[in-house]
Amino acid sequence: MREKAKLLDQEGIRRSLTRIAHEILEKNKGVKDLILVGIRRRGVPLAERLAQIIYQIEGAEILVGKLDITLYRDDLMTSSDQPIVRATEIPVDITGKKIILVDDVLYTGRTVRAALDAIMDLGRPNSIQLAVLVDRGHRELPIRADYIGKNTPTSHKEAIHVMVKEIDGEDRVLIVEGD
Repeated sequence: MREKAKLLDQEGIRRSLTRIAHEILEKNKGVKDLILVGIRRRGVPLAERLAQIIYQIEGAEILVGKLDITLYRDDLMTSSDQPIVRATEIPVDITGKKIILVDDVLYTGRTVRAALDAIMDLGRPNSIQLAVLVDRGHRELPIRADYIGKNTPTSHKEAIHVMVKEIDGEDRVLIVEGD
């Protein structure tokens, strides 16, 4: 894989998350009954960062959950690798709450579909919204993000690589292409 373009650097990611935080607060009229739920792996640190930004803006803490969708994936049987199941950690009962699912990249929509199934197994939220750092198009399911850091149309030959300090040691988003 070769790097084709740099979409976001550390400042670009920070600006995108700050804008998303403002949009979340505006649409939901504050933080009442709001829970951010990061889809494991890179959605979790992004959700935690959004919570910090919201705290800086509103002065109110917002709960952050971690969602593992491994057992909800529709490609589990076709994958040759043994799946690694991580814990789902949601700090409160989600019934009646407004859930903001947070992920790094929205592509086909299959990850989000799996996340919706996992959330519904945990309770009956009032609403579920989706925040993504990058929307790259190519949906296979009728799913759209409510909050988008960057819209980047891509080809099927390209991939989006999101790197976050908490996991990768640096913040940046790249478009890469196979040789």
